[in-house]
Amino acid sequence: MYILFEGIDTCGKSTQIELLAQKHPHIITTREPGGTTFGMKAREILLSDSLASKRAEFLLFLADRAEHYQEVIGQNKDKVVISDRGFLSGIGYALANGDFDFEELIRLNKFALSGHFPDKIVLFLTNMETLKQRTSEKKLDGIELRGLEYLITVQNKMQESLKKLDIDYLEIDATNSIENIHQKILSYLEL
Repeated sequence: MYILFEGIDTCGKSTQIELLAQKHPHIITTREPGGTTFGMKAREILLSDSLASKRAEFLLFLADRAEHYQEVIGQNKDKVVISDRGFLSGIGYALANGDFDFEELIRLNKFALSGHFPDKIVLFLTNMETLKQRTSEKKLDGIELRGLEYLITVQNKMQESLKKLDIDYLEIDATNSIENIHQKILSYLEL
């Protein structure tokens, strides 16, 4: 089973993935970008926010996604794979950046994923107050430096996009306690 944990920075995805991995050591955990050798290089470029073209940024995400599918997801079809981010984030960021068509984004992502969208998505939703508090406690990367309003717009685009797709999903209130969120995820995933 291929599962995405999606949401903007500081919403708690990584914490919940770590909790699941501790409880279920058979789970394969990965991330986009960064789940492959190429992905680590792509991540460095993407998080530096050094690309002038938002199309180039999107295409680099797609290249990472295709490599990630080939090297990690496709190789482990018979196992539970949880990815910290994936195509939904890519669509959310692309739509927040402007001049992109939703249907075209879906086609390109389907191509990158060899036609295999995830079986389930857990979408973490936060609010401005929590985002301000959590981002004030860390060093911001280039994408986070685009601003909190931008990040909330990305979150909204992810949520809107997910509702248009035929993929089983769970929305999580990321302002809830770590334990409450963990229990909701355990019930939803039935691992």
